[in-house]
Amino acid sequence: QVQLRDSGGGLVQPGGSLRLSCEASGFTFSGYAMRWYRQAPGKERELVERINAAGGTKYYADSEKGRFTISRDNAKNTVYLQMNSLKPEDTAVYYCNALVVGYNYWGQGTQVTVSS
Repeated sequence: QVQLRDSGGGLVQPGGSLRLSCEASGFTFSGYAMRWYRQAPGKERELVERINAAGGTKYYADSEKGRFTISRDNAKNTVYLQMNSLKPEDTAVYYCNALVVGYNYWGQGTQVTVSS
């Protein structure tokens, strides 16, 4: 049974940092790409970053490039999203995602709120 458990969100001031974690189980983690999405109130869920099984990364939004870094630890079955220089517009629920054997699996989400 595939499970993804997101954690690490919270309230942070503008300019601050957070590191999100997603612990995976139920599949061969090292063989799959992982993604972070986010969904702000009233908006559609959007892809933030993706990391492939080999650890290569791809940025999807210019607004996050240079501020967010995705990484993975295959020994711990965990993917991370390091977020620096956070802005109020980064406020959203963040979800990790894995496409395993043609099916999309999602974490439960972790709330990130950037506010003074």
